[in-house]
Amino acid sequence: GLFGVPELSCPEGFQEAQNKALQESEQLVQKACSTPPGPETVMIFDQLSDSLCRVADLADFVKVAHPDFAFREAAEEACRNIGTVVEKLNTDVELCQSLRRLLADETVMSSLDPETRRVAELFMFDFEISGIHLDEEKREKAVDLNVRILDLCNEFLIGTHIPNKIDKHVLPEHIRYNFTAEGNYLQVAGLHADCPDDLVREAAYKIFLHSNAQQLARLEELLASRNSLAQLVGYDTFAHRALQGTMAKNPETVRQFLEKLSEQLSKRTQKDFQMMTKMKMKLNPHNSMLMPWDHPYYSGVLRAERYNIDPGLYCPFFSLGACMEGLNSLFSQLLGISLYAEQTKRGEIWSEDVRKLAVVHETEGLLGYIYCDFFQRPDKPHQDCHFTVRGGRLKENGEYQLPVVVLMLSLPNSARGAPTLLSPGMMENLFHEMGHAMHSMLGRTRYQHVTGTRCPTDFAEVPSILMEYFANDYRVVNQFARHYKTGQPLPKNMVSRLCESKKVCAAADMQLQVFYAVLDQIYHGKHPLKKSTTEILKETQEKVYGLPYVPNTAWQLRFSHLVGYGAKYYSYLMSRAVASMVWKQCFAQNPFDRAMGERYRREMLAHGGGKEPMLMVQGMLQKSPSVEDFVDALVSDLDHDFETFIMDS
Repeated sequence: GLFGVPELSCPEGFQEAQNKALQESEQLVQKACSTPPGPETVMIFDQLSDSLCRVADLADFVKVAHPDFAFREAAEEACRNIGTVVEKLNTDVELCQSLRRLLADETVMSSLDPETRRVAELFMFDFEISGIHLDEEKREKAVDLNVRILDLCNEFLIGTHIPNKIDKHVLPEHIRYNFTAEGNYLQVAGLHADCPDDLVREAAYKIFLHSNAQQLARLEELLASRNSLAQLVGYDTFAHRALQGTMAKNPETVRQFLEKLSEQLSKRTQKDFQMMTKMKMKLNPHNSMLMPWDHPYYSGVLRAERYNIDPGLYCPFFSLGACMEGLNSLFSQLLGISLYAEQTKRGEIWSEDVRKLAVVHETEGLLGYIYCDFFQRPDKPHQDCHFTVRGGRLKENGEYQLPVVVLMLSLPNSARGAPTLLSPGMMENLFHEMGHAMHSMLGRTRYQHVTGTRCPTDFAEVPSILMEYFANDYRVVNQFARHYKTGQPLPKNMVSRLCESKKVCAAADMQLQVFYAVLDQIYHGKHPLKKSTTEILKETQEKVYGLPYVPNTAWQLRFSHLVGYGAKYYSYLMSRAVASMVWKQCFAQNPFDRAMGERYRREMLAHGGGKEPMLMVQGMLQKSPSVEDFVDALVSDLDHDFETFIMDS
């Protein structure tokens, strides 16, 4: 069976696994309601969470990645059913009472350890944001809203990827071949951001981002429903609800962070736009006004011209085997951890190119398993991500339930007999996803509810982004980057050039991220919105980003992060700021410092979500960073390295 779950040897097994989980959860609900207040209450709640998550998390992965449609469909159904049960449990008054009795008992509460207390509070928070304190009619409304929001999220997500069609005669003949033909129509499925022809990028931008009434209605209903739910359960806005418990804590701090960052970036961004405009004038003298479809392309041209970083020069040094060796060596030096390939049993994996790794600590033994689903295949989404399939927790019998995760990448399949070669970007993504995996392996909490990456979104990206700093450090890269034919190491100046090239137009790139984050905050802020989502987009784009809005386009209808990162898109920037501070203060001097590695594990990874995120950051940095510190960390990363600059000049 999939992941060694016996029921999942066929798609119908999902029904069986789901029924088993629901039966188990019913018994646990009864047990919770009849247990006197004490640490056991929290244990039972966590078992309840675990019994449902073990099916839901696994199904979450299978529904997007399994090659067999029947498996995907069965998993989708299981997700929906368990999601509905979770919403019902979150509004189960009797179940909530058992937890309330515990939280109200000061004597028992003061005897609990901090992690157990936090987990009890987190479970209570889940009840509260679902409207447990409301009367029955309003509670039912909250459940209905939650279910509707889930459906709208799925519909909106599908809509973000659907190609747009256009009559082929609308486009000049010489650019039609760039798009897929379908009878008299052309399909535009993306922005063609890397295409050297300005006209192709312009056409793709205007057609792919053309407004769509149905998708617009979905987005408007989604934002309104989220706002109704937040207000129903006692929050001013959806953003206030979403940010409780995060590092930022509230929308006011996020706004301050984004405004200060934007202020610090503005001069640099203008400079970047000027450089891109000059480059456009040089290559296209007839039309030199910089447009939104130019930014990704011309920043790439500038990078390539200034630093000659053709990926083809780098790929031979980054074979997948060498990169995995590099990760193994880094983890072994920093954390005393090694990765070992494991044999899989029949039916355990969903594609024969999936590899299973055992994560083993030099003294603590086996910590968990990572399934590596690294290669492209038909119907597999083109996204790099980390899935928790099973969370770690201390079981009732004293054994530890080992965490299981999947790392999904979209690497090209290599030619027969040749190794898989990664571009520098793919290598960095591999390191990034491995950062999440290590968080899952080392966040060995007592409770599954806060294991590994089950922590606030703006902290969850810190371990993964920190790994990117390691991936861009010559001392680390030099340990593994070898030419797959000659064994020759990657020259130091090539690594320096690569790192410096990333700083070209980096202010404008970051400003674009600030724009997305501000847009997300406005959409999830005060309702009813003052204007339509498209008018808000136009206004915010011109004010925060600086490149003109293009009439009849609606980029927000392709903003898929509004689903998983609603009101939290800023998290990438804030996590990067923390990762940057941790890197500079703790690892920049010596990226293999074992004592720092142990401190990093102890202060930041070990707690999962069982400790307030800002306390973990304080423990690591030994100070409490301010919004200004975050902004300074991000901006100082944009400065060029003087030594490389001189060498290259």
